[in-house]
Amino acid sequence: MMRKTALAAALCGALGMLPVQAATMVDGAAIADETRGDNWLSYGRTYSEQRYSPLNQISADNAAGLKLDWFLDLNAHKSLLATPLVIDGVMYFTGSYSVVMAVDLKTRKTLWTFDPKVIEAAGDRLRVMWDTNRGVAYWKNKVYVATADGRLIAIDAKTGTEVWSTMTINPDKAYFVNGAPRAFKDKIIIGNGGTEWGALRGYVTAYDAETGKQAWRFWTVPGNPAYGFEDKAMEMAAKTWNGKWWEHGGGGTVWNGLTYDPEFNRIYIGTGNGSPWNQRLRSPGGGDNLFLCSIVALDADTGEYQWHYQTVPGETWDYNSNMDMVLADLTIDQKPVKALMHAPKNGFFYVIDRATGKLVSAEKLLPGVNWATHVDMKTGRPVEAEGARYEDGEELINPSAFGVHNWHAMSYNPGTGLTYIPVMDVPALFSDKGFTPGKWRSPEFQFDPGVDLLRDDMPLTIDASALMAWDPVKQKKVWEVKQPGVWNPGTLTTAGNLVFQGRADGVLLAYQADTGDKLWEFPTGVGLSAPPITYTVDGKQYLSILTGWGGAGTSMAGSITAQHGWAYRLHPRRLLTFSLDGRASLPPAPPPMQAKAIVKDDFQVDAMLAEQGSKLFLKNCVTCHGGGAVAGGYAPDLRASPIPLYLDGLREVTVKGVRVNAGMPRFQELTDADLVAIQHYIRRQANKTVEAKATP
Repeated sequence: MMRKTALAAALCGALGMLPVQAATMVDGAAIADETRGDNWLSYGRTYSEQRYSPLNQISADNAAGLKLDWFLDLNAHKSLLATPLVIDGVMYFTGSYSVVMAVDLKTRKTLWTFDPKVIEAAGDRLRVMWDTNRGVAYWKNKVYVATADGRLIAIDAKTGTEVWSTMTINPDKAYFVNGAPRAFKDKIIIGNGGTEWGALRGYVTAYDAETGKQAWRFWTVPGNPAYGFEDKAMEMAAKTWNGKWWEHGGGGTVWNGLTYDPEFNRIYIGTGNGSPWNQRLRSPGGGDNLFLCSIVALDADTGEYQWHYQTVPGETWDYNSNMDMVLADLTIDQKPVKALMHAPKNGFFYVIDRATGKLVSAEKLLPGVNWATHVDMKTGRPVEAEGARYEDGEELINPSAFGVHNWHAMSYNPGTGLTYIPVMDVPALFSDKGFTPGKWRSPEFQFDPGVDLLRDDMPLTIDASALMAWDPVKQKKVWEVKQPGVWNPGTLTTAGNLVFQGRADGVLLAYQADTGDKLWEFPTGVGLSAPPITYTVDGKQYLSILTGWGGAGTSMAGSITAQHGWAYRLHPRRLLTFSLDGRASLPPAPPPMQAKAIVKDDFQVDAMLAEQGSKLFLKNCVTCHGGGAVAGGYAPDLRASPIPLYLDGLREVTVKGVRVNAGMPRFQELTDADLVAIQHYIRRQANKTVEAKATP
């Protein structure tokens, strides 16, 4: 008897029609499938997080012929960082404030938009979050988004209507969420961030995909021993802490790194920095402070601890391990290794045997990394350089808190055997002058990492980044391409021997994966922060990317990111799609524009007030308006704004909250004296800028 599928195909053939492909059931088997390239089903495409596509219609031989096929304007949004998902010709992605959109890739029309009303839900908690969101998860017939204010929401994929919503955090604390959830075994997992704004304790939670009920939760650092411990892992971890760490929360939030491993039925979580960063304040007397800056393997069904590897014991630099964890089968010393590859902030590249959690190898990505000399392969621990913990008050350390590799995703190509990593080579002066253990207190919805930084700015143009191809077996660089600035986005690699990556200067490029030769480039008209994806529609391969400057680097790094001139709300935000036979063209975009600082001749800066204002600005304003009051494009540059010139205007915006709907939070506790001090600081920074430009 003929099977139904064969019968259907025969009927289609008899009628001269092509067989209709069944709708994809997005479940564990589909997400684990490395062989199909038509869809992009999860954040890293598949569970391996390799960001490798088997598609090869677009290849190193013809990539020079890529052209813009179509675009969708998204100017209602500000930061566009997400990795879109594609399921059967429909694209799902997030924009500003966790808004989710579904776009029909055949008609190029928006099917639906889901707005979770984050600004309304967050209220005054806007001060501890950005508008950014890195993407959604998809499971069976639902789309899942984690909102900035802490909700996890299930959305009907066809209609765009809410199915259920659950709060994943304590809204009375400074937690926020901007990461992409992951879907596995009828569960959705998500973490959170916020340790620089309050006394927070990190955790991840898995929820039932159908109902939204909590399935399990794993805490990453121990709480107050007086209350007991949730499990044996927390009891073990508590032995590595000192002092009253729980009063500062401990930290260890999981704001990005999540990888599901179906082969071992595990979830790997990459944990964050301490709260505060400065270990002398957080855990007087030292200790490893588990599970900060670690990869922790958990049973996917129960959330129970399996193993861990700590990249930075007793961290004190914000060298967190929230970066992606990529799974692959490698052959090392003629032996097969079930490998987990990881390039965290600290500047080392790690290969870990994920079956056992044992370190296989670890090497520096950049020679300038100076906080540690090497990793001791006998102990698996870094050998720290003398003075690296800024024990004498301050020390110039590489990397900075932005890391050698941040959240911008790396990719791995099994054909070339190489990983492709956006790297930065920027040091920073770490200082704990003025901080005293026992006297320092964790902030309440204010930025304070327990390290003195970002109160001034280096007015310079710096190109200190690269796209690096790294051999994880030989643990060495194969090739690199120098790049402009420092804040360059994640990568995509394909079976066509290609690597795609955008740049901070707004150019999207294709490189030959085995050699690094540049094959194609396209100016998008705005800084890029999102990684590209590839997929097929009706058998034709496309490349898509969201264009929109965003992320912590753009909002906090001062001149380092302001140098590109992507001014607040000036440049277009779009979804761009490319093919080999595209015929579209972009409208002209405004050129890059640098802020023009205002000098008010009748305003005499008081040095003491300006110094006081610098500390208030750091705690309340730096998150959006930039280190040294130099905005990188995420928010208005206050040196060039007329509002801070006048106390009444400054009060209306900051205290009364007249611009809350635009994302500007209220700071009701700020007094007029505080505002005057902030005024003097902004005017000092504006005057410095003008004086520096006038100096020959």
